[in-house]
Amino acid sequence: MSQPQDEGPFYHGTKADLKEGDLLRPGFRSNYRPEVVMNHIYFTALRDGAGLAAELAAGDGEPRVYAVEPTGAFEDDPNVTDKKFPGNPTRSFRSSAPLSVIGEVTDWTRLAPQALQEWRERLAAIAADDRSEIIN
Repeated sequence: MSQPQDEGPFYHGTKADLKEGDLLRPGFRSNYRPEVVMNHIYFTALRDGAGLAAELAAGDGEPRVYAVEPTGAFEDDPNVTDKKFPGNPTRSFRSSAPLSVIGEVTDWTRLAPQALQEWRERLAAIAADDRSEIIN
């Protein structure tokens, strides 16, 4: 796993209610392919990117964005890096080591209901495509 040069700050979007010091770990179902248990925890250096992930996350909780710190090595997220976007413009990463929650971030941009619905439809179409895989 090669260490990206991005120094953050880093964010994770979820519907979980977390507190400072909590650890986010891999081993949960994918928000985009619920049949897949993820071997990595995902995060981004873009606050609003984490907000989008929070809004699309499974569950009924309120979408939340947390500032996080990797506790181990991490790499560019291969599900978007070069596969969908050359380089890593989404500044998306993953790690098999936990992320430590530094605190909640509240100044992220919420999507309009129509934009959120469009994202959900786009992801449902991707999930329905048998050729679409998650690099786990």
